[in-house]
Amino acid sequence: MPVEDAPRASRTVDGNAPRKMEPVPLAVALAALACGAAAWALTPWARRLVESDSRWLHRAIPTAFGVAGGAAAVLAATSPAHAVGLGILGIACALLAPVDLATERLPDALVLPALGGLLASLVVASAITGDWARLGTAVLAALAAGLGYFALAWISPSSMGLGDVKLAVPLGLALGWHGWLVLLVGVLAAFVLLLVVAVVLLVVRRSIRGVQVPFGPLMMLGAAAAIAWATLR
Repeated sequence: MPVEDAPRASRTVDGNAPRKMEPVPLAVALAALACGAAAWALTPWARRLVESDSRWLHRAIPTAFGVAGGAAAVLAATSPAHAVGLGILGIACALLAPVDLATERLPDALVLPALGGLLASLVVASAITGDWARLGTAVLAALAAGLGYFALAWISPSSMGLGDVKLAVPLGLALGWHGWLVLLVGVLAAFVLLLVVAVVLLVVRRSIRGVQVPFGPLMMLGAAAAIAWATLR
């Protein structure tokens, strides 16, 4: 009797491995609560880290981002270990987005732990499933994203900071876990969002000369949109 191929819905966009685990509503709620609580607890430290009391860094905004990130982590995860890594990244992004909006900075103290936590979780996920090729693709995608953004920063340092370059690495790792196409979609989505913001500012202000748009939050939104697309396919 012939063995049938796995259903299309259970594969990655690249057709290599199981795409996601079935989310349990209780797990989604608990992850949202845990990540929201972590963002709430860490917000005062983030304010001290960047020495800012901007309204972006009042606890409500990072907490809301953390809740959304925690829920999304479980919904997009391919395994419990992957969910943990995405949750860590979600907490970091919940703090990084308002920090960048407030100060136009993306501190290493937030970016590097996110990278380490996500990478460790993907190593565990690969060890459990034996799918080391997928981990290799994710790592290569992270390096490609970092090098690509570094090239842009080198060409135009006034429009792309090293914080954006470093943030591209954990985001590239998260995107690359779903395949090269998802990485490409995530990167392009960030620049499309930047174009949309520029057009809106041009309509509202009639000029965008001298206006600095923090790119970090757009990178995060682009990555989230691409992962959502990969998950829903």
